Amino acid sequence: MSKTILITGAASGFGKIAAFELAKKGHKVIATTQVYPQMSDVIREAKEQGIDLIVDKLDVTSQRDIDYILKKYEIDILISNAGIMEGGPIAEQPVDIIRSMFEVNVFGALNLAQGFIKKFVEKRRGKIVFTSSMGGLWTVPYVAAYCSSKHALESIAEGLKTELAPFNIKIATCNPGVFGTGFNDRGVDSIFHWYDPKINFTPESAFDGAAESLAHQLDPQSMAEVIVNVALDEDSHFRNVHPKETEEFVKQLQADAWTAKS
Repeated sequence: MSKTILITGAASGFGKIAAFELAKKGHKVIATTQVYPQMSDVIREAKEQGIDLIVDKLDVTSQRDIDYILKKYEIDILISNAGIMEGGPIAEQPVDIIRSMFEVNVFGALNLAQGFIKKFVEKRRGKIVFTSSMGGLWTVPYVAAYCSSKHALESIAEGLKTELAPFNIKIATCNPGVFGTGFNDRGVDSIFHWYDPKINFTPESAFDGAAESLAHQLDPQSMAEVIVNVALDEDSHFRNVHPKETEEFVKQLQADAWTAKS
């Protein structure tokens, strides 16, 4: 049966791929982007591919945008995918940068979700899928602030799962490993907009491994397909880490944390 599905952060990466795939399957898709120029790009690309979907503007940090979206659309599934990442040592990373990540990744996601939850409660059905990260389950060196925002999102999702079960509202998370959407690359690039080895005590050599870690990123198509499948599966798992190797790696790191020394 066709579903009405709204996706945030659909201008690129997993969000755009998932939006297009869901539309191809015959679902009514509202693909939202942060700014108007991104809307134009998605509309043009969808037209070129013969894909029928709705494209609208939704900056999850804008209450005006959220109010507009909640008034305009009735949906069955929310895929909360919008997110930002800025890297750097959390001991020195400017707090305003960290705050901006929380505004999008945590407060923006929760604010929008709460709006749709009110609608879902009335209908006694609905589903929310949050795009989290492997960084929501462990802390990647020099991306600790971003990971902390995703840890917060994981906790929110777990709380919602318990609280909304009596209302037949399903909650799931999708936790990508390292995929080549450009998201990780820009996260690394962002460090050098504020970091200065002449001023900061973190040695420049701390970032030497970044290029190597980004050299073998995976095809984002497979992760987008996981998001699509989780969204459409009425009995999906709550947590969905992909690929499997990343899941095993995270589980081992979580086990190791119990014996790690301070």
